[in-house]
Amino acid sequence: MKIQTIEAILVSLPYTTGGSEDAEAWGGKAWRTADTLLVKITTDEGLIGWGEAFGYNAIPATRAAIDHMVAPLCIGRDPLQIEPLLLELQQKLHIFGRGGPVTYALSGIDIALWDIAGKAAGKPVHHLLGGCRAAALPCYASLIRYTEPKVVAANTERALRQGFRNVKLHEIEVAPVRAAREAAGDDVEIMLDVNCPWSLREALDMAQRLEPYRLRWLEEPVWPPENYAGLAHVRAMGGIAIAAGENAATLLHYQQMFEAQAVDFAQPSPTKMGGISELRKVFTLAATHNVTVMPHSFYDGPGLLAAVHVNAAFGQGSLVEWRYFDLQARLYGSAGVPQDGFIAVPTGPGLGLEPDPDVIARYRVG
Repeated sequence: MKIQTIEAILVSLPYTTGGSEDAEAWGGKAWRTADTLLVKITTDEGLIGWGEAFGYNAIPATRAAIDHMVAPLCIGRDPLQIEPLLLELQQKLHIFGRGGPVTYALSGIDIALWDIAGKAAGKPVHHLLGGCRAAALPCYASLIRYTEPKVVAANTERALRQGFRNVKLHEIEVAPVRAAREAAGDDVEIMLDVNCPWSLREALDMAQRLEPYRLRWLEEPVWPPENYAGLAHVRAMGGIAIAAGENAATLLHYQQMFEAQAVDFAQPSPTKMGGISELRKVFTLAATHNVTVMPHSFYDGPGLLAAVHVNAAFGQGSLVEWRYFDLQARLYGSAGVPQDGFIAVPTGPGLGLEPDPDVIARYRVG
């Protein structure tokens, strides 16, 4: 069996968020659609694998990396030789960056190849990884940054009504966090992702102000994100568990993070740091340092499914991040949507779910 074609497909899904549609976005662009860069790999035997490559404002660069750098090196290769092929690609392309669009492109390729491997074997990906610890995994509702305390409280309450018992905020002020805690009560886990805004001193000061609200973790509190010594200091002195890793691009970054004792929770992103092949290695490495892995999966497509399968095989107390968007349409329809705060682990071959071709056709861009 050989890889015959590789296609990068942009799907742009309109969404609402249960509040101000002018809420702050990231990357210098206000998001009005949830843009997913799918990677479709077709073999000469007709098997199709679906992957997902990060993403958002970087999609044009990631797509170019797939079309012009990565795909030509993959055509004609054995799709079941995943790790040898991906190692070769990393070595050939490393001079163009060990993170960013090239690594995002490799991540999408890797996920699609695992989908093919599962389909070729007639088994779900989690079976290929060693098994499944549960039929369904607990999720947390990952909210956007609303800023306005009343809107934060309203969406926290909405998530709780839908069965979530874990909620993550993306606020950078104390008042919205206080509003969420008051809305949730004492029995709900609240996490806070601030996206690397503060100096070490500012992070310590904010940790002190946030301490009364009993956060499960404080995520990426210092700039830059690779300041592992700074994270370790906040972890030691701030009184709140620390999470980070969404912006770490290689396994070596996680090793450095763990050796610095920087985090309680590691957050590798399958669409950003190498796909399923690399994500599973982070789980193994984290276990040797007593760190819990909480994969970053702020997606709705194959990137989410990749996180679910690896989590199902390796997770110990790991939650699934659920992007709390109200999408106009979903790639997998109602499948893969959490029920009462739990997401079912797909049991079909490969990733276990197939994107709806009608949704792709309707919302495809370019």
